[in-house]
Amino acid sequence: MPTTIVLLSILAACVVSLLRAIRVGDRALEILSKNAASLTFVTLGALRWSSGDVVGTWILAGLVFCALGDALLLGKRTFDAGLASFLVGHVLYGAGFNAALPIQAWSLVVLVPLGVAGAAAIMWLWPHLGKKRLPVLAYIVAITIMVWGGISVAIAGVLPWTAALGAGLFYLSDLAVARHRFVHESFVNRALGLPLYYAGQALLALIIGL
Repeated sequence: MPTTIVLLSILAACVVSLLRAIRVGDRALEILSKNAASLTFVTLGALRWSSGDVVGTWILAGLVFCALGDALLLGKRTFDAGLASFLVGHVLYGAGFNAALPIQAWSLVVLVPLGVAGAAAIMWLWPHLGKKRLPVLAYIVAITIMVWGGISVAIAGVLPWTAALGAGLFYLSDLAVARHRFVHESFVNRALGLPLYYAGQALLALIIGL
């Protein structure tokens, strides 16, 4: 428990530093803070992982790919690679939820509003996507399935509600990223999206070992 508290405190401090760096335009501090924050949530998951934890193995792999995506998004020319890395991360999280509860048992009641939300997001972004329409469409489908799994395993009681909350916060943070990248660049997008993102990743890391 003390180690978890220390790591969460470090993560929070890194996010504060990251937002400050973005606000004042300190690129070096931004890169350092973002990579440190991502390394922290991977460390949090890794310290809770054990070799016999199938669900945890999938989740930890997802954390690693998301951390890689964070690093890639720092470069203007590596955005597509970052998007692909996050897509893999969502698939790995979904695989973890499937390992906890087979997808056939996931709640269809939950899927309906998530499907509507995903369709609305696609309609909102579509005019702004240009050549990236198909990759973003695939990404939204993947993250919708991931959130469906997170909520379903929580409803079934096979994983705690932190799985649903972590997945949901990740989803919301991605909407902020999409708005910033495709619709309108603004510090507000980062100020809202980054805390949601790192909180979501921390919550997902905390389900490892449970």
